Amino acid sequence: MNSSPASLVASAPNRIVNGLGLMIVAMLIAPFIDIFSKLATDTASPTFITAARFVFQALCMLPIVLWNGYWRTFSWQLSVFHAIRATLITVSMVCFVATLAVMEVADAIAIFFVEPIILTVLSSIFLKETIGWRRYTACAAGFVGAMIVIRPSFQEIGFVALLPIVTAFCVAIFAILTRALAHREDPWSMQFQMALWGIPISAILLFVGDRTGIAFLTPSMLDWTTLLWLAGVGAFAALSGILAVYAYRAAPASVIAPLQYFEIVSATLFGWLVFGDFPDPVKWLGISVIIGSGLYIIWRERRVASMKPVTSAAKSTVTP
Repeated sequence: MNSSPASLVASAPNRIVNGLGLMIVAMLIAPFIDIFSKLATDTASPTFITAARFVFQALCMLPIVLWNGYWRTFSWQLSVFHAIRATLITVSMVCFVATLAVMEVADAIAIFFVEPIILTVLSSIFLKETIGWRRYTACAAGFVGAMIVIRPSFQEIGFVALLPIVTAFCVAIFAILTRALAHREDPWSMQFQMALWGIPISAILLFVGDRTGIAFLTPSMLDWTTLLWLAGVGAFAALSGILAVYAYRAAPASVIAPLQYFEIVSATLFGWLVFGDFPDPVKWLGISVIIGSGLYIIWRERRVASMKPVTSAAKSTVTP
């Protein structure tokens, strides 16, 4: 029968290959979120772009959520946590889009990729995960790499160059909350509820911007071209997120996670094709350090995780 253990074992490599393929496609198209966001900054504020992303993302996911009945898994008791997650993502995207308005896409994404490093540090603090000196050293190296990328950008655009780190910090906290909620709720319903909460949160920020005149919070007048860019932001956000969810379902996280850094390569390619931007040698050095430290952290976490069953097994041999 197809459901025999032998057939399941035989299908495991195929599932992993499928997961790798899905993640590569997800990381190949993910930079389009930032490409379209950068194009939209000519006529729309970062907060307006963020609000539009949530609207179009929710619209893209709505048919699937309704068709598959994912709405039945909504846990209203956890609404406050979904609101916090949406707030974190809203702040992170507003900061990141504000950076994209004045910084090259590849540089901004490279700086953002200190997020796994920040997540490692926060996990040791809040989740009490044991982090050895090797991973802390890799974290320090990753921050040095980020500073290498930031330094020339800081000289050109000032403190805006630091906003991707704010984005990374928010996303790291978001990841911790997601990890805590993942075993209690379906990923699709979590994604959809995040978009639903993001719409009113962005609307509140737009209202504040309209009353105060703060440029990056103000509502914007739309033309058809900008509307097209905003629809692209939401559509590619939904598509890349869905592909990533299925990738993590098909293959272990330790196998999939390193492919996230493929986004830097694709972002550099599309940034060059669309805007003519290409990192200089100094920035490539910083990007290489960030990627290297991130990959080492992932490899080290994978190795530590693989040793845990061995340790428990060893204990069982001496415990009556």
